[in-house]
Amino acid sequence: MAIQEFKCPNCGGAIQFNPGTQEMTCPYCDSVMDVEALKTMDEELAQNQESESINWGYEGGEWSEGEQQGLAVYSCKSCGGEIVGDETLGATSCPFCGNPVVLTSKFAGTLRPDMLIPFKLGKDVALEALQKHYLGKRLLPKVFQDQNHLDEVKGIYVPFWLFDAEADANIEYSATKIRNWSDKNYNYSETSVFRVVREGGIGFSHVPVDGSKAMDDTLMESIEPFTMTEAVDFKVAYLAGYFANKYDVDAEKSTARANERIKNSTASAFAGTVTGYSTVTPRSTSIRLKSGGVRYALFPVWLLSTSWESRNFVFAMNGQTGKFVGDLPLDKAAYKAWFIKIFGGAAAALLIISQIIVGLM
Repeated sequence: MAIQEFKCPNCGGAIQFNPGTQEMTCPYCDSVMDVEALKTMDEELAQNQESESINWGYEGGEWSEGEQQGLAVYSCKSCGGEIVGDETLGATSCPFCGNPVVLTSKFAGTLRPDMLIPFKLGKDVALEALQKHYLGKRLLPKVFQDQNHLDEVKGIYVPFWLFDAEADANIEYSATKIRNWSDKNYNYSETSVFRVVREGGIGFSHVPVDGSKAMDDTLMESIEPFTMTEAVDFKVAYLAGYFANKYDVDAEKSTARANERIKNSTASAFAGTVTGYSTVTPRSTSIRLKSGGVRYALFPVWLLSTSWESRNFVFAMNGQTGKFVGDLPLDKAAYKAWFIKIFGGAAAALLIISQIIVGLM
C-alpha cells in the first residue's frame, strides 16, 4: 500500500493545494508551486510501491471473523504514525503530525478519476456560510448562535459518476382554457379542452450521481450545480490537504438514478413549453434514453457536522460555488414559548371579544 506525500523543495515541509490561489503552497516558508510542476509525481506513482515491515516479536491476538472487513491501515512516512481508515479512503492527513498524504493505490488503474473540480473556496468561507445559515432562525437552540458548536469541518473530494445521454420524448397533455363572464342575471363559465402533443429530443451532458454510500444523495444533489467548465484532468496533487473517497457505488448501480434524473428533467423541460392554458395535465409520457457514455470525477465539498441532544446534524457546502445546505435543530422550549405567545394571545383576544358581545346582548 503506497502513500504519496508532497514535500516543499525548499524547506522539506508538507505542502498542500490552496483553493484561493489554485497552487501548491508551503505554510512554513511560503513557497509556491504550480500544480503543473508536480505532474511528474503522477508519473512516478506506479514506481512508488515500496513497503517495509519490521518484526518486533509481538504476536498479538487473532482477528475475529469479519472484524477486519472494510478496514485499511497506512503508515505515515514523516512520523511513522499509522493511519486507520475504511477501504474507500483515498486521501487524508496524518492525525499525529498533520502531514497531508495521498493513498495512491486507491486511485490506481480503473479507479483513477477522469477529471476533478479543484476546491475554489476554503474552510473560512464554509464557516462564514454556516453563520449566515443561522441568521433569522428564531427557534434555533441558543448554543448554536453563541459558540462554536462544531464537531468537525473537513474538505472532501466526493466521487461522482457523470452521465451523458440523449432523450427522445413523446408526451401528450390534456389542457384547458377557462373563460368567465357575467351579465346582470347570471355568472358564466366556459371550459375548452385541448389535446396538446410535444415531440423532440434533448441532449444531456455530465449528469452527476453521487458514487459514495457515505454521502447522503439528497444532500449532494442540493448543493448542485457544479460548473463543469472549471473541471481539470485528474492530478493527485489536488488532493493534498483534503480527504478523498473512491467510489463504492459503481457506474452500473448508479445508472437507475441517472435515468430518473434525466427523465424528470426531460418531462419538466417539455412541460415548460405548454403555455397559455388554465390547466395542463400529462396524459401519456414516453421518454427513450440513449447512452452517451459515463465518466468518473471528484467534486469538492465542505462537510460540517455538529451534535445536539444525541442527534448529528450535517451541513454541506459546494467547495466551488459556495452553495450551502443543511437541516437545523429546533429549540423545543423556544418553540413552546413562541406557540403560547402567538396562539395564547389570539385566544385572549377571542375571549375579550366574546365578553364584549355578551355584554351587548
